[in-house]
Amino acid sequence: MVSRLISDRRREPEPLPSDPTAAREVVRAARHRRRMEARRRRYMIAGVMATAGLLAALGLGRQLFFAGDSQAAPDPPARQDEPMLTPPSQPASPPPEAGPAKGEGTFSYATSEGPVAGANGGLKKYRVAVENGAGVRADAFAAAVEKTYADPRGWTAAGDLRLQRVAGEGAADFTVFLATPVTSEQMCATAGLHTEGYSSCRITGKVIINLARWNTAIPDYGVPVADYQTYVVNHETGHELGHGHEACPGQGRPAPVMMQQTYGLKGCVANSWPYVDGQLYTGPKVP
Repeated sequence: MVSRLISDRRREPEPLPSDPTAAREVVRAARHRRRMEARRRRYMIAGVMATAGLLAALGLGRQLFFAGDSQAAPDPPARQDEPMLTPPSQPASPPPEAGPAKGEGTFSYATSEGPVAGANGGLKKYRVAVENGAGVRADAFAAAVEKTYADPRGWTAAGDLRLQRVAGEGAADFTVFLATPVTSEQMCATAGLHTEGYSSCRITGKVIINLARWNTAIPDYGVPVADYQTYVVNHETGHELGHGHEACPGQGRPAPVMMQQTYGLKGCVANSWPYVDGQLYTGPKVP
């Protein structure tokens, strides 16, 4: 104990001299002695505490030093990034029915103007173009797009939107392109979208449909290619109209048209239309 390091023996009081001056000197000497003893006691206590702290620190450092040989520092938490969607595995050579992988990089436009789809709402005009060398006529592709937009299950069903195809390269709000895999990938990449030549995309003012997907759909889609064609036009047009991606709402239920069905149905069944049974059909929003 610290108290034992310092003598607690009490001094016997000294008799004061009869002379007043000498008596004062004795008292002063006694006070000075007590002050010095108190100061020495404080120094000794502080020294003991400092020594104890140093020993504790050395012991902890030694423990950490030797622990480092047998146990590595914990790794930082792994990042929980959203997984990137990747195309399903494809054969080394696309089937002939997929069409050419690369066209001329130029486009031909549908020649005639189409009727207005939808009864009410603001009118949006669109053009239709097909890449030269894709093996599809622009007017034939335009007819398929026009049929999709005119269906009562399509985006005009709410009664707040009308759509009309313009002739050739006339003024329009957006253009629907059918492009080969190489060209569609290049077009999508201008906005930072990397489709790997597999999927379709939308960038501002451009709905870009991949020719191979248009011709062959996707593996295990479960419905005719024509239904996939309707889906992909509605999906990418939905983006142009301001809709984001959605997820499958439940096993065995229809896939929302804004679900990325091209990358798999995730337990849902194929669905080509934004409106089902007269109601806008949606799933959980994808961040």
